[in-house]
Amino acid sequence: MSDHRTTVAVDPHARPFDPRLPRSPDTVVVYSDLNCSFAHLAVHRLHQARTRLGLDGALFFDHRCFPLELFDLAVNERPGVDSEVSVVGALAPEAGWRLWQGPDWTYPVSTLPALEAVQAAKEQGWPASETLDRALRRAFWAEDRCITLRHVILDVAAGTGAVDADRLAAALDSGRHRQAVIDQWRTAREDRVICSPHVFLYDGTNLANPGVTAHWVNGRFGVGFPVIDHDDPSAVDTLLKQAAALL
Repeated sequence: MSDHRTTVAVDPHARPFDPRLPRSPDTVVVYSDLNCSFAHLAVHRLHQARTRLGLDGALFFDHRCFPLELFDLAVNERPGVDSEVSVVGALAPEAGWRLWQGPDWTYPVSTLPALEAVQAAKEQGWPASETLDRALRRAFWAEDRCITLRHVILDVAAGTGAVDADRLAAALDSGRHRQAVIDQWRTAREDRVICSPHVFLYDGTNLANPGVTAHWVNGRFGVGFPVIDHDDPSAVDTLLKQAAALL
């Protein structure tokens, strides 16, 4: 969570290399974690806005890793995650939300394997990676599935119809995309990526937690609960319109 921060580089061809930015104008970088409620909201809205604006097939989402467990050196606390569901979920109920219904011992202890899978799916193209990312979010937030587990990740992938699960399994078992998770985390450190989610465009425009600001009351994350101060769903439309103008 953070306030809005936007920067624009006037000439993207003359700027120094910035590893946070898309490699081409037709991609939009989204740094996030899979068990972040604000990211689930933002990704849902980005997909909805892209379709609404007629940009499917023209703009693609390059999902990058903002692994909260590596920043916090701890599991993303379930009490904190649970406290966000009714608050953040109320902003877009159709995204798919519910409190965890499975036994405590089936709750995901890590999102690193699932984040790695999304990176691995990029071998099969942007649509495969996007679809897997969204399906894993729904598997966690709406279906009580332990996305830490290899077989669950592969089952979710197979169920998308857009990902070759056997090919994904081979990529995961090779470990060749694990380094991407760590590299993206290192790029995000030192306040270079503000929070999960943080969106970047090719021209340098970026927006943290697009359209939403919030604060915590009665204690920190895991003790208190969030209050939404401002919600502007059109913020993602503005971002994608600007991205489309760069094509």
